[in-house]
Amino acid sequence: MRRWLLLAALIAVSSCASSREKPPSTVVDACRMQAERPHWFKAMRQTEAKWGVPVHVQLATIARESSFVADARPMRTERRFIFFTRQVPRSSAFGYAQAIDGTWDWYLRETGRRRADRTNFADASDFIGWYMTTTQRRNGVAMNDAYRQYLAYHEGHGGFARGTYNGKAWLPPVARDVQNWANRYEAQLRSCAR
Repeated sequence: MRRWLLLAALIAVSSCASSREKPPSTVVDACRMQAERPHWFKAMRQTEAKWGVPVHVQLATIARESSFVADARPMRTERRFIFFTRQVPRSSAFGYAQAIDGTWDWYLRETGRRRADRTNFADASDFIGWYMTTTQRRNGVAMNDAYRQYLAYHEGHGGFARGTYNGKAWLPPVARDVQNWANRYEAQLRSCAR
């Protein structure tokens, strides 16, 4: 009997450890993603209804931030000694939305969603909705303006207002890419069979 309980406990622990969803088989076809992950699209439609951020803008942001990897972290190589290197986190950014600790904590406080988790797609979608709504309120950026919303998402509301992205030659092209993907996703989603 004890062996069965131990085996059941091990199975439960291993299933929890591997419960994170893998990225969809493709990130270039919104219709196929929708067929593979209908619960993601339900969550994004709920976010759009609640916060006003279009699904295609959410998709493009998550694609850029995490490539749809639930526990994504930006990493950098740290050299230790002469021959030894290791990967260490570049910042506290984590999860689908790559929310940093301080901003995630602000979101939890403002929304009262104490149990929200950065590795949960629906929670990440809601976070993006909340953040972009705050961007609209503070910086006057339209919800469907994926280019400027992404600049504010990356630089923070104050950094965006100060134009800090102008000192980063690499960032505006990245934001243009997010806008291009948002446009592509929007066109694809219009053609999907619902």
